[in-house]
Amino acid sequence: MMTYKRRDFLKVGGSFAAGMAILPMGCNFAAKTEVATNTFGLQLYSLRDVIPADPKGILKQVASFGYKQIESYEGGTGMFWGMKNTEFKKYIGDLGLDMVASHCDIDKDFEKKAAEAAEIGMKYLICPWRSQETLDDYKRVAEDFNAKGEICKSNGIRFAYHNHAYSFELMDGIMPQDIMMGQTDPDLVDFEMDIYWVVTGGQDPKTWFEKYPDRFKLCHMKDRMKNATEAEATCTLGTGSIDFQPIVDAAKANGMQYYIVEQERYDGTTPIESAKDDAAYMAKLTL
Repeated sequence: MMTYKRRDFLKVGGSFAAGMAILPMGCNFAAKTEVATNTFGLQLYSLRDVIPADPKGILKQVASFGYKQIESYEGGTGMFWGMKNTEFKKYIGDLGLDMVASHCDIDKDFEKKAAEAAEIGMKYLICPWRSQETLDDYKRVAEDFNAKGEICKSNGIRFAYHNHAYSFELMDGIMPQDIMMGQTDPDLVDFEMDIYWVVTGGQDPKTWFEKYPDRFKLCHMKDRMKNATEAEATCTLGTGSIDFQPIVDAAKANGMQYYIVEQERYDGTTPIESAKDDAAYMAKLTL
């Protein structure tokens, strides 16, 4: 992909039943790491319709809503929105924002991206999408993730993978998510759980936090419309069907460090208004 447009990638097959049940887990694992922050961030893809025209102005508004962290993506002008990495860091730093991570095309100039991310103190580069046809394909993906993790480690940062619903669909009785988590080196590869897509895939996020303690270090806080039957049905936090506090509690107990808001659909509101409302919801959670 030459230009990062993640919606072009969202081709999740099949239909999803309404009201998917979230099953409780009885077991618990002790936390292995301390939570890095009690603050929360925003994935800038949530503002994809407005940020390209005025990155600095939009970021200023983001800071005013109470966000302290941002996660970028590769828009038409790259992870740093037409600025040098150091210029971008200074601008957002003056606003009280910290760029903790970015989604990126990991198949293009990855060594350069890792070096630039490390130079400004970013924590993660993240692969946003890796849908495959077979389990063997996912095994090769895991090998590539380990290689990308080595590059990140050599630069003093971390590599992670962001899930969608497809990795929770059984292939020959196995979930691709298990392949990617089981065959990557925990010293090299972390995971960013998109809570929305786990729920949309019919799974309980708490189950996965407890199954793989200390592997999910970032998460996307994204709500699902009540009674939705379609795959893409995100909504403003607190207005949908997901009960986030128990999920956050399980995440925190199992090594979660970064809570990143993301919203991809707007009904009766605007991206900016939704980002503001999402921040107000996040401020009420115990992170």
